[in-house]
Amino acid sequence: MKKMIFVCLLWALGTQAAFAQKYMTRTGQVVFDASTVLENIHAVNNETAAIVDLKTGSVVVQTLIQGFKMEKALMQEHFNEDYMESSRIPRASFKGNILDVDNINVKSEATQTVYIKGDLTVHGLSRNITVPATVKVVDGELLIKANFKIKPADYNITIPALVRDKIANVVNVTVTVRLKKM
Repeated sequence: MKKMIFVCLLWALGTQAAFAQKYMTRTGQVVFDASTVLENIHAVNNETAAIVDLKTGSVVVQTLIQGFKMEKALMQEHFNEDYMESSRIPRASFKGNILDVDNINVKSEATQTVYIKGDLTVHGLSRNITVPATVKVVDGELLIKANFKIKPADYNITIPALVRDKIANVVNVTVTVRLKKM
């Protein structure tokens, strides 16, 4: 009987340790800037879900396109209906891995730089990307930030000739997630 309890305790501790490596949030932020000298195009989405497993390095991020908020209602409407077709393609996502996950020290509050590689899916089209990111432990939570650029044309996002000069050919994207242990 004692042997059985000991085995169950070891299994429970092993399971606990495995879960202690997983972090998640549903309130991550994605910001994009497609501004030009002719137009300020900035959008923020604070409803981004993310899961990171530090044991395997896997990263999954998902955001609803309609969650992006813009300063001008008409601009937001055109973004959703004409460019992103969010009723037909409601989500953007990233699925990949932290390449150097073994170098992350969760006991250190220092900012650590890592590279994350995987498939970014926007407008229904996936592209493999590798982006630098920073990881910092803040009050036992992981704060991960990544900055990268994408081209709307690479994701079959068509910009009409009439407004093409008002929208940047390269969009700056910033993802910030503060993840809690699962």
